[in-house]
Amino acid sequence: MKIPQLAKKLEKKSCHGTEWEDHYSWIHQDNILEVLKDGSKLMPEVREYLEKENAYTEFKLKDTKDIQKKLFNEIKGRIKLDDESLPFKDKNYIYWTKTTKKGNYSIKLRKKIGSSSEEEIWNGDKEKGKLKTEYFGVGDLEVSWDDKLLGYSLDLKGSEYYTIFIRNIETDKLVTEEIKDTSGSILFSLDDKYIFYSKLDNNHRPRKIFRHKLGTSIKEDILIFEEKTEAFTVSIGLSSDEKYYFIVSSDHNTSEQYYFSVNEEDPKPKLIQKREKGIIYSVNSWDGNFYMHTNKNAEDFKIEKTNDINFKKWETYIPAKDETLIGGLTFLKNWQIRSEITDALGKIFIKNLEGNKEEELIFSEEKVFDGGVSLVQKDKDTDLIHISYSTPKTQSRVYLYNLKTKTKKLVKEQIIPSGHNSNDYIVERLECLSHDGRKIPLTITRHKKTKIDGSANLLLYGYGSYGNSMSPNFSSTRLSLINRDIIWVTAHIRGGLERGMKWWKEGKLLNKKNTFKDYLAVAKFLIEKNYTSKGKIIGMGGSAGGLLMGVAVNESPELFCAVVMAVPFVDSLTTNLDHSLPLTVGEFDEFGNAKDNKEHFKYIYSYAPYNNIKKMDYPNILITTSLSDNRVLFDEPAKFTAKLREYKTDNNLLLLKTEMNAGHGGKSGRDGAIEEIAFDYSFILKMAEKI
Repeated sequence: MKIPQLAKKLEKKSCHGTEWEDHYSWIHQDNILEVLKDGSKLMPEVREYLEKENAYTEFKLKDTKDIQKKLFNEIKGRIKLDDESLPFKDKNYIYWTKTTKKGNYSIKLRKKIGSSSEEEIWNGDKEKGKLKTEYFGVGDLEVSWDDKLLGYSLDLKGSEYYTIFIRNIETDKLVTEEIKDTSGSILFSLDDKYIFYSKLDNNHRPRKIFRHKLGTSIKEDILIFEEKTEAFTVSIGLSSDEKYYFIVSSDHNTSEQYYFSVNEEDPKPKLIQKREKGIIYSVNSWDGNFYMHTNKNAEDFKIEKTNDINFKKWETYIPAKDETLIGGLTFLKNWQIRSEITDALGKIFIKNLEGNKEEELIFSEEKVFDGGVSLVQKDKDTDLIHISYSTPKTQSRVYLYNLKTKTKKLVKEQIIPSGHNSNDYIVERLECLSHDGRKIPLTITRHKKTKIDGSANLLLYGYGSYGNSMSPNFSSTRLSLINRDIIWVTAHIRGGLERGMKWWKEGKLLNKKNTFKDYLAVAKFLIEKNYTSKGKIIGMGGSAGGLLMGVAVNESPELFCAVVMAVPFVDSLTTNLDHSLPLTVGEFDEFGNAKDNKEHFKYIYSYAPYNNIKKMDYPNILITTSLSDNRVLFDEPAKFTAKLREYKTDNNLLLLKTEMNAGHGGKSGRDGAIEEIAFDYSFILKMAEKI
């Protein structure tokens, strides 16, 4: 089959005195956000190219059809299809969700406290069937305080433009107009007369908070807050004590918060603390006090406390610790819960408010694990919480923990129907030195039979952006590779928060190259330690992790036998220069502002994957994207693929697969998600010569 070729149309570009040529920029349409909402507006020649790439990918991977089916059944076989969540006790009802063997979406159920009669209030598969749509994304699912109304938001394209619906649970009838082009979040007022929501602007940024009176025209909706700064987006929530609404306006690096009482008929949000560049803070209220989680004069955060409604006098409540990320607070009547993260490992602390004594809650003997706490009921007068726990080799377990007696009871364990023995696997936490002497944590998961003699293939997963930390949790899907003698390694590289805010700062803006150098240092370390060999590594990352993959293959292609790049941010310079795109302006403090800052421009230009493709051999590469993705536009991976085809000097596979009815997260539904994983894994196994 003929290799697809994207037509070349020269555009000469220049910025800050630098000139360069771009032969594929023509595929970016001026009305690109309209294309995301309505794929029929895509240029016919671009659609034809994407479809040819899809056909070429299918042709080149036709020998993986059987393994794709096997992987699909294998991965699905590890999922308990007919499963139920743990119940949550509200004031009048107990709520929970369940999935079925045949369904792809969750069902929400409830029963009155004291009753045995169940009531189904939401069924995702039935809702999708009514709408007859291929893509079905649920944004929010909220029940009103009086338990009479169900609010839900839907994205039917994958473009993350959500429409809000409110319906009467008893009659199944809509009680108000549909509200289109929202961020998807729904907040009922405590009297259930209103909902609060955020509206998306022309650049797909939520910068306005509206109050809608149920049963009235949306033309009468009241704008209660508007953020004027392009880079900031807004959200609204309720305080823990249900006395205040809090509006948060923020970008990735700076935040500002406003509040108003739940009793205000005419809401007038009041400022808590004026924004300061680089300062992130969040205020909550409980039992007559306000608590502020902030990084002001505390790089890795601290918590302050005041009972001053004017927020003038704060006292330190939880002090800062160097390179230990201090988390926020969860409140119960007699207890307080908080978390910390150090070296990519979390800790949970419990304080008895009566004795004012804080203790670490230790619930695992394993060194590498992921844990969390959730509440079991709406009423905060309880000594019971749920503790969730998993490790890379041990499936999730949830315990009902009594804070008073310090006893725990296993109430739910992730069941692997096809069987799983955690003793068959080995988990290691190692550290390796990066180029500047910083120690990079890495989590290694392998089958006990896999030899550490350099013969094994190794999948090296990385992300390293936005302060997102990679948790050492359990994934049943990864077992399909690990059981086939592929070692799975997660590199906790800079750009995340695994070692606090400093870890993030050392991996962004003019330090961004540390992210890439860390990843390559880990790859070379693993080769040196005989976990794998040069040319046997499979690189894998998505979105900003796709940026990482793009830089890695441009810098050190010889390390890899294959690379999987999902919705990759590979034309990062072009996107950064376009301030009309949804995410660009809000990410100036993450990646820089190339358009207005010459130093930023030169730095981004020096690593942007699309601009740094070279005439050399590249490994086998699979690139996946989605037509309706508004976070990383499909034209980035499409341009990258076209240019890479032109430059690369090898005969290795270069495949581009575009989902024509999906968004940034890929296909919707359980089976759709499994199909995508099975497809990616089949490519990996083919390249590792495992099929």
